[in-house]
Amino acid sequence: MIAVGSLKEQVPTLNDRGELVRGARRNSRALFLLLFCRYVSSQCKILRCNSEYVAATLNLRGSNKNAAYCNALRSYSHCTRKTARTCRGDLAYHSAVHGIEDLMIQNNCSKEGPTSPPRPRLPAPNHQGFESLDICNYEKNFFHKNGRPPAYQHCAAFGDPHIRTFHDDFHTCRVEGSWPLLDNNYLFVQATSYPVAKGSNATVTSKLTIIFKNMKECIDQKVYQAEIDNLPAAFEDGSVNGGERPGGSSLTIQERLPGQHVEIRAVYIGTTIAVRQAGRQLSFSIRTAEQVARSFTEEQDLQLCVSGCPPSQRLSRSECRRGSIAVEMARVLCKEKLPVEDVYFQSCVFDVVTSGDINFTLAAHGALEDARVFHPDAEKLHIFQTGAGCHHLSLPFLFLSITSSLLAIQLHF
Repeated sequence: MIAVGSLKEQVPTLNDRGELVRGARRNSRALFLLLFCRYVSSQCKILRCNSEYVAATLNLRGSNKNAAYCNALRSYSHCTRKTARTCRGDLAYHSAVHGIEDLMIQNNCSKEGPTSPPRPRLPAPNHQGFESLDICNYEKNFFHKNGRPPAYQHCAAFGDPHIRTFHDDFHTCRVEGSWPLLDNNYLFVQATSYPVAKGSNATVTSKLTIIFKNMKECIDQKVYQAEIDNLPAAFEDGSVNGGERPGGSSLTIQERLPGQHVEIRAVYIGTTIAVRQAGRQLSFSIRTAEQVARSFTEEQDLQLCVSGCPPSQRLSRSECRRGSIAVEMARVLCKEKLPVEDVYFQSCVFDVVTSGDINFTLAAHGALEDARVFHPDAEKLHIFQTGAGCHHLSLPFLFLSITSSLLAIQLHF
């Protein structure tokens, strides 16, 4: 709701649906006028008239506030008359005209008299409407308000899946079925997983659903869905941007590698998302503004990117289920892609041993490369967890270890 100065009880305001709402102090009957239609004709300038009216009534103060309000209504009326020819078939226009007449009668405003001075217009550096004011550019808007760039956070889900949270916690999870990675005021991301092998607790992501929620003048709601062997370079409705709104170009989708890597940029919320496929699993990485990541309520408490996996869903990477690839071979394969033996390397070994699929080396490597680009602190790129590596031994090595232990016992006695 947009408040209208100290005249909140008697001056109409706009609610989230763009309706004009009349206060109840002077008239108990609320007045609802539709000032915005989703698809307003580009020739009808009723949106501009409404914007001028709201700007003129935002901060009315002092003893002459009623006179100033009447001035604003007369300006509003003049503006609607100027656009009458191009707005004849527009419902919002006709609703506004009748609403202005009603409000002028209720406030004893004469039709003739002074009007509000025109609002000073800022010089526009381009011709993209709202974007010239950076409304749909989160980083520029944040800097303008705060005098500094925003802080960012990074989260990733890949492989088993392994979750790197916004707080740099790292969990390996079973989470079979559908689980939310994110659920805030701007984004909803859900991952669906299935067992990596028969009888295994380990799971891999087979489907990702990403919802960019409706945001005023910036974007229409957009849904992106990816499944194994179906990594589209478009949203569900076939579009590749945020829609017909003035800031639609602030949400874009681009194919980096056909069938393997898609990147979605949501400039209006300072967010970039990477979706990848490696072998028979999908991975997800995100860089988002800290303010956006924290925009959720207590009811939205289940988010793997925020809190990690619930304790009951966590797996130990030190226990690898016997697979077709031995630990020593898995370490060699992972070392080729991941020379630093951090959690990405440990996760790679765990996944290759558990699944027998060497494509998991690509999944871990892709996640590390995304983190290299997305993580705001280069010094926190690598995470080291002692004792979390895969300790399952191949049969020859296991036999040698047991023989050595028995020999040591005999020598002791």
